[in-house]
Amino acid sequence: MSEPFMKPFTKAEMEAMRQATRDEEGLKRRFWDKLKRVAGKIPFAEDLVAAFLCATDPATPSRVKLILLGAIAYFVFPTDAVADLLPLIGFADDAAVLAAAITQVAGSITDEHREKAHTILRDPLG
Repeated sequence: MSEPFMKPFTKAEMEAMRQATRDEEGLKRRFWDKLKRVAGKIPFAEDLVAAFLCATDPATPSRVKLILLGAIAYFVFPTDAVADLLPLIGFADDAAVLAAAITQVAGSITDEHREKAHTILRDPLG
């Protein structure tokens, strides 16, 4: 299904998509590693996992994937605006970036993504 309200990709967006695609496996590994360490400390863990599931779903439109992968990369990589080691506020910037991304693509994150995220966080070994 096409999203007619979205503009075409810019050259910078296309390059970012290519870069994310080249290192998608590395991003996935870093995502799960960091999530295991911090899931109990962040109130937005379920939204984060649902966004990840949407971004890695083959049915998700490319533009949506780009937006979500950008937010996930911001969460995963240690060079963000506020150090994640700071209690309480360390993940505030990650939450803000994720919230902005989800707002842009809200209709693409399905109930199935959210249900699976809930299941994963409830029983990470299952």
